Amino acid sequence: MPLSTGRWLKAARSHAAEMRAWRAEFHERPELAYEEAETQSVILRSLERLGIPFQTFPRFTGVVAHLGADRSGPVVALRADMDGLPIEEATGWTHASRTRGQMHACGHDVHMAGLLGAAAVLREHEAELNGPVTLVFQPAEEQGERGGAQPLIERGVLDSPRADFVLGLHVAPEIPLGRIGWGKGPVMAAADRFRIAIHGTPGHAATPHRGPDAVLAAAEIVQGLQALVSRLRDPLDPVVISVGSIHGGTRHNILPEEVVLEGTVRTMHPETRTRMEGMLKQRVRHLAQSVGARAEVGYFHGYPVTVNSPAATEIVVQGLGEEFGERSLLPLEKPLMGAEDFSRYLERVPGTFLFLGVGDRETTGHLHSPTFLPAEHAPVLGAATLLSATAALQGA
Repeated sequence: MPLSTGRWLKAARSHAAEMRAWRAEFHERPELAYEEAETQSVILRSLERLGIPFQTFPRFTGVVAHLGADRSGPVVALRADMDGLPIEEATGWTHASRTRGQMHACGHDVHMAGLLGAAAVLREHEAELNGPVTLVFQPAEEQGERGGAQPLIERGVLDSPRADFVLGLHVAPEIPLGRIGWGKGPVMAAADRFRIAIHGTPGHAATPHRGPDAVLAAAEIVQGLQALVSRLRDPLDPVVISVGSIHGGTRHNILPEEVVLEGTVRTMHPETRTRMEGMLKQRVRHLAQSVGARAEVGYFHGYPVTVNSPAATEIVVQGLGEEFGERSLLPLEKPLMGAEDFSRYLERVPGTFLFLGVGDRETTGHLHSPTFLPAEHAPVLGAATLLSATAALQGA
């Protein structure tokens, strides 16, 4: 492409006003997983105005667009996620959510605005692209199990044209604005979900001896699951087991017939993931039986480990260093225990997932919190990052 080294940020800044407007529109109208119809409409109108051909799918809100279809170099797919979260916003921003109980609390508004900004720059220089570029606007990243990546893969998003590389990024409040986090190999965990229904004997709280107490069994299970982490696996192999939901009972002096626990298991290696599932099921049943109760365990596989291609990541990091300077790059000290369905793409195509610094947690807030608000300049930095990485992978 004609833009010389160090010019991608300047090119992205020329579309800063558009990206601010896109981000504000997305942020004001967040939509939950698989419901992103209005978000899709904004993306389609924007692509039409930019003159970029796109593809949609029946009864599915994803959008795929294409640039440089006649180019013969490497095909790079760029992905942004679309969905918001069921959170009541408390940022006080001028463009805060207008939908009660829903919010872009994970930065997907920034991701979409940044990808549209990158698309605008690429459209201006489409004739000089070394290879085709596929723009992937993906719904339902927050869904947690099937997600939106798998349906898009099944619809051929990586096949026509066949992608040689795939790129994605995520805002990161723990990284200072203007810096980019990167890592080779596993960078984010696999995330599975469990649901445990504990059955006891209903009755008066004054006579617990007349039957197994489902609440007591639940307490034993919550505590006992942590032994899987602290005593039954290699301490150098990261695992997280958390119970996030407990429901049971209607009154202080009535023992419930059932208590339901729900939680998550995070792992970094496939063999550990398989082993944890078996050990969790066995331990839950034994702990329930130890107090006379019965437990039913449902275990649901979510997103796999996000594994960055070392070779592709090396190319991208070199390009980002030339664009932003080596001091802007921040190698990850350790993998993150969060999960991403970008992992689905990386299972099929080499690529890398980056972490975009957007401020600091004191002023920006935490991911998935009611006060999360990335810096205004974040979409421009996201666009420049995608552009620089694409140019590096295409040898531009």
